[in-house]
Amino acid sequence: MSRIGKMPIELPNGVKFEIKEGDVVVTGPKGSLKRPLLEGLSVQAEGNVLNVQRANDEKKIMGYHGLMRTLIANMVEGVSNGFERKLEIIGIGYRAEMQGNNVVFYLGYSHPITFALPQGISAQVDKQTSLTVRGIDKELLGEVAAKMRALRKPDAYKNKGVKYATEVLKKKAGKSGK
Repeated sequence: MSRIGKMPIELPNGVKFEIKEGDVVVTGPKGSLKRPLLEGLSVQAEGNVLNVQRANDEKKIMGYHGLMRTLIANMVEGVSNGFERKLEIIGIGYRAEMQGNNVVFYLGYSHPITFALPQGISAQVDKQTSLTVRGIDKELLGEVAAKMRALRKPDAYKNKGVKYATEVLKKKAGKSGK
């Protein structure tokens, strides 16, 4: 039995859960998320508690059990509280600014980089070198933050670039002279 899969999911006040045509739909105060229910699994709702059940003990279905429970728990957390990722921009002259629904990065290239935010994701430039990205879909939020970081990955020799706020950079020594 999956230790993660058998854990119950509690629904906070104002969050609704339903299954429509094989899709799991979770609706809350911040929005609505939809995801297909993986084969061989079912979800039972008892009051404000959800339990993910599996049909049999096939290896494939056992692997999906904990995954589906975690995906549903992330959906519930997203529509009730939302998720956020903080990014920091390090380097002389490196900065970001908001222009409508786009984030414009100045990262030492010969041109500014305009990053269009997908629907459901919002960003806020706290300072010119600090950026907070928010959304209700944890998977999409992580993907957007990773793409922003990939615009100029942190350099191990100069400690410059876009990094996560929790990321710790270790500076490497350069060439040693004679």
